[in-house]
Amino acid sequence: MVTLRSRKNASGILKRKFFTNLILLLAVNILVKPFWLLGIDRAVQIVTGDDYGLYYSLYSLSLTLNILLDLGITNYNNRNIARNHHLLPKHLGNIIGLKMGLSIVYAVIVLVWAGVVGYNKVQFHLLFFLIFNQFFLQFIMYLRSNLTALHLFTLDSLVSVLDRVLMIVLCGALLYTNIAGGVFKIEWFVYIQTLSYLLSAIVIFLIVLKKAGKISIRFNWNFSLVFLKKTYPYAILILLMAFYNRFDTVLIERLLPGNVGFHQVSIYAHGFRLLDAASMFGVLFAGMLLPIFSRMIKLKQKVGEMVSFAFTLIIFISLTISLASYFYRFEIMEWMQYDHVQASAPIFATLMFGFIPITTTYIFGTLLTANGSIRELNIMAGAGMIINITLNLILIPDYQAAGAAIVSLSTQTITALAQVLIAIKIFKLKTRWGIIIRIIIYTMLLLLIGKLSRQIDNQVIGFLTMLVASTLSAFLIKLIDLKKLIELVMSRE
Repeated sequence: MVTLRSRKNASGILKRKFFTNLILLLAVNILVKPFWLLGIDRAVQIVTGDDYGLYYSLYSLSLTLNILLDLGITNYNNRNIARNHHLLPKHLGNIIGLKMGLSIVYAVIVLVWAGVVGYNKVQFHLLFFLIFNQFFLQFIMYLRSNLTALHLFTLDSLVSVLDRVLMIVLCGALLYTNIAGGVFKIEWFVYIQTLSYLLSAIVIFLIVLKKAGKISIRFNWNFSLVFLKKTYPYAILILLMAFYNRFDTVLIERLLPGNVGFHQVSIYAHGFRLLDAASMFGVLFAGMLLPIFSRMIKLKQKVGEMVSFAFTLIIFISLTISLASYFYRFEIMEWMQYDHVQASAPIFATLMFGFIPITTTYIFGTLLTANGSIRELNIMAGAGMIINITLNLILIPDYQAAGAAIVSLSTQTITALAQVLIAIKIFKLKTRWGIIIRIIIYTMLLLLIGKLSRQIDNQVIGFLTMLVASTLSAFLIKLIDLKKLIELVMSRE
């Protein structure tokens, strides 16, 4: 009886820690990210036009290959330090040295790739700075993994938006004042990212250094080889997932002739950037769940209740955002002031339906990663990559960006289902029919609410009405049990 009660108390404490810090993290990001997305990124897309398509294609290439900067180090480090806090001082200096070595390898491979595919001088110039951006960004992610591994979620929440705040200030000065004479070039966008990532990396490094104490930064061959033997399965997983998550824009630009490719990438980016922004919810969940799951698994605690709790929260968010995006797809594209609304709106809606399986992946994929079930995940991701590239090669030449959106949704759905099934098998998770029934009911209510909200003449009011009514419906059917959440937050156990 004492053991059972202790387990319940431990579960409640973990839930409370997860939920309260999640609220803080969401609040900080919701305050900052919309300013970035709507005020800066959208404005840059509008001002630079098809040049943004050029930038986004190069960005996708640099992002697809950025696994070479990490090789699974961040995910493995998060899991490892969460289980063994005392290893931070020893690992920090050696891993920084290793990352510097990997940055050289990454830069060489990306530039050789660019030369082989025939990029011109302008593309090489932008790609050079994007290489630096990816290095600084990966370094930031590694440093933050130490904070979350130590369960310093509040501190991590505050530094998580530092780079975006800097970008908002610097880009905003150029976009919305006369400092640049009313001109804005895509190159400036890239330069500002470089400076913002650099300054953020320095600040976060100093914070982590204070937690670790005195360290010695060096490249240690023996440490690097032993460490990479442990992390390479994670690296393969991230690389495979990057191909089926990010490579579509590269294929659109390469498979379609001339300016048609850049134009289609630009249209595709209209929807994908919003999907990227929405996906922050999943990233925030995963960032906290990985060390929590890792700790629970090490202590042999049952994870089923935490999985259900986190999945219920995130499926509520993803269903609401996806269906609201579908019902107001044209209006959202118009509100973003994008060109070619008729072409971009259907692509946006298709991509946003992929938000549902993406968020599912952030729960069950994170659980499997925390467990070290990397072989199973790699098999899944390899199959996903093959499916994605094959279908893109077939559909993009005929259906262009719309074809890539369909492929993205299909791939995300297949891989998410695979991860759910793998997790059920490994952890022997019980099917919670009550949650499944509530999700089905909530989906039906969303469809009804969305259809009714379209009858409102003012579309802004209609959109907001759908969001509010959907949230109230989730509370009403107890998909989200508001009373229990309040009790959880107020609990001091």
